[in-house]
Amino acid sequence: MPAGFAATPEPPYYAAIFTSRRNAGDDDGYAAMAESMMALALRQPGCLGAETARDAAGLGITVSYWDTHASLLAWKQVAAHLLAQCLGKERWYAHYELRIAKVERAYGGPAGR
Repeated sequence: MPAGFAATPEPPYYAAIFTSRRNAGDDDGYAAMAESMMALALRQPGCLGAETARDAAGLGITVSYWDTHASLLAWKQVAAHLLAQCLGKERWYAHYELRIAKVERAYGGPAGR
């Protein structure tokens, strides 16, 4: 598997797809929080992995994978994550979208399925 790709969990599972556009400034604070939240998420019960990317213009996508919808909802309520959500709204994001999806099929390539 190429570097930067998470191992694909065996479906079914849930994906939280967080797309955001950054505000300018506080790059150090944002980077520290993003790194902290990724590490914390990966330690949560039910977290199967995560992938993240951000372009030079500030558009980012983070996808986290969860074994059940309940474990994904529990992550949303972790105190440190609640703080990060609040700071994101106040300081770091011009706009964001969160999408929750149930993954029923997944495969990788180049061989495909």
